[in-house]
Order: sequence, then C-alpha cells, then structure tokens
Amino acid sequence: MPAFVTFGRILFAVLFIYTGATKLFAVQATADFIAAKVTVPEMILPYAQQVEQATGMTTPQLLAIVVGGLEIVAGLMIALNFGARFFAMLLIVYVALATFYFFDFWNQAPPENGKMLVDALKNLAIIGALFMIMGYGRATRQAEPAYGDV
Repeated sequence: MPAFVTFGRILFAVLFIYTGATKLFAVQATADFIAAKVTVPEMILPYAQQVEQATGMTTPQLLAIVVGGLEIVAGLMIALNFGARFFAMLLIVYVALATFYFFDFWNQAPPENGKMLVDALKNLAIIGALFMIMGYGRATRQAEPAYGDV
C-alpha cells in the first residue's frame, strides 16, 4: 500500500508543479488574469503600494510570482513527502481562495456557468485529495482491523 500512496502523491504533485511553472513562465499573462479578478483591499493598499515601489512590479505581477512559487514548492514537498501536511494545508487555503475568486459560477446564468461549475467541482475534488494527504501524513499507518477481526 505505501508504494501506491507514494506513486499517487507524486502524480498528484505534478499538477501543482506544472501549473506553477506555467504561471512563472507567463508571469504577465497570469498577472493580467489576476488583475481582472482580484482587487487589493483598501486596508492593505498602502502596504501594497510600498512593495510595488520597492520591487518595481505591480501587485498582480508579485501575486503571480508568489502563487507560481507556492505551487512549485508545495508540489515538490508533497511529492518528496517532506512537510506534506503543512504544504497540503497551504494548498487547501490557496485552492479554496482561487475557486472563490476565479470560478464564480453563481454570478452566471445556468447554461453559461457549466464550465465554471465543473472547474469549481474539480477544485473541490483537489481540496478533498489535499485533506487526504493531510490525514495520511508522513508516517505509515498501522494495519486497522477489518470488521470481522474485531
């Protein structure tokens, strides 16, 4: 069983490694997509402006780099089973926020919202898999007795 879990963990992590790399290879396209969907809250706007001045980049560009880096690092850590629970927790928060901001199927009419709804449900399934990684953790579990063995 542990070999299947390891193989599944590696295959699952490929999703995040690939999407993170595509975000970093196309930072401006990712930043444009983020800018169209996310606005910086007024409460943190002064801080965001200070960071923009210090880096010479816009907030959406910085978010694109941070998100791409998070996906790659978290994917690698889950694949290597190093801090998998922590990175799975980070990815749960990230995927939940991304689903809320980018797949707003509730704001569209029923025939047009089909693709958005399916994408949101896929993200929900990914969140479920991340919860399983959090629950399984690094150590292997002892064999649990079957119903007949109790």
